[in-house]
Amino acid sequence: RAKEIKTKLGTLLQKPDSAIDFIIPYSEKPEKPPKAQKPSPDEALQWRNSLEKLLQNPYGLASFRSFLRSEFSEENVEFWVACEDYKKTKSPMKMAEKAKKMYEEFIQTEAPKEVNIDHFTKDVTMKNLVEPSPSSFDMAQKRIFALMEKDSLPRFVRSEFYQELIK
Repeated sequence: RAKEIKTKLGTLLQKPDSAIDFIIPYSEKPEKPPKAQKPSPDEALQWRNSLEKLLQNPYGLASFRSFLRSEFSEENVEFWVACEDYKKTKSPMKMAEKAKKMYEEFIQTEAPKEVNIDHFTKDVTMKNLVEPSPSSFDMAQKRIFALMEKDSLPRFVRSEFYQELIK
């Protein structure tokens, strides 16, 4: 463990000028999605009990993503969206490219937007990527969906922004 930390610190110390890349301005309040698509309070109320309905609604997805960004935890919803896009890919060549990119961005250890999945799920996903198919990320996507449903959705529902939507 100490060796791992030492290696990470060594890497950071070698690139002092690149540290600026990690400073990303985030507004304290989530940015509001365009008003044109604003749901009715009744529609927004349904999101309280259905992450699926929330993610299927463009305004809901944008609101949820913005809320998670304000908490510095948007990698889960980004991964879920990437999985949905991946499933629509027809070309085996493009599928392999997307799978590699998604693995490097979300799954591999120390990935820039690493999602929190257990080792078993990670191993299954890695095996699935030997021959990428539309279902390669299904298990990981289901785990992340469950995590967002159990953890992120309740926080979003308690947020000021959501409370404004249901008024």
